[in-house]
Amino acid sequence: MGISERKEKQKQEIRRAILDASMKLFMEQGFENVSMRKIADLIEYSPTTVYLYFKDKNEILFNLHEMGFQKMAEYTTDLWTIKNPLVRLAKMGEYYLQFGLENPAFYELMFILKAPMEALEGLNEKCEWRSGDQTLGRLKDTIQECMDKNLIEKGDVNAISLAIWSMVHGMVSLAIRDRFDKLVPRDQMVPMMNKGLTWLLNVLDASGNKT
Repeated sequence: MGISERKEKQKQEIRRAILDASMKLFMEQGFENVSMRKIADLIEYSPTTVYLYFKDKNEILFNLHEMGFQKMAEYTTDLWTIKNPLVRLAKMGEYYLQFGLENPAFYELMFILKAPMEALEGLNEKCEWRSGDQTLGRLKDTIQECMDKNLIEKGDVNAISLAIWSMVHGMVSLAIRDRFDKLVPRDQMVPMMNKGLTWLLNVLDASGNKT
């Protein structure tokens, strides 16, 4: 490995260390209570070094937010090989639940904490939520395809998409904050959540196929 390659590798390692430390502090102390100095202290670098990689906390938060969506995409790589859109819709929900339960810190950052949306306002004049919009767009496209093929009852795609998303989001949010423990044993949590999702899709399926 040459000198330039070693320098680039070192840069990537420092950048990753900053992001990992920031994620840890954001989750433990809250975004508002974390400073660039605290991040620097945790990785034992000077604040100046941190500023060489990120201009402020908002930029760090945005990068963590994007990392979360990239990680989420890894769960869905085989979705678009599923030809039946109703089956694809069910699998989409299962992957969403799986991602949220296996990555609770990223899930909070992506879908629960308010700070990332405020960071977007600071970084983007139009306040576009590209990663979130793309994810929701795929859901809407799949629901529209289900309607076009008469697999579910036709209706407002936006409203149905929000209803399905809200259901799986609610289940993940309750689970990662230990609220489901009061309802079902932890080892039965995932099967129970999948049953709820299946029930909703069966209702939509039955409505679409009624005579």
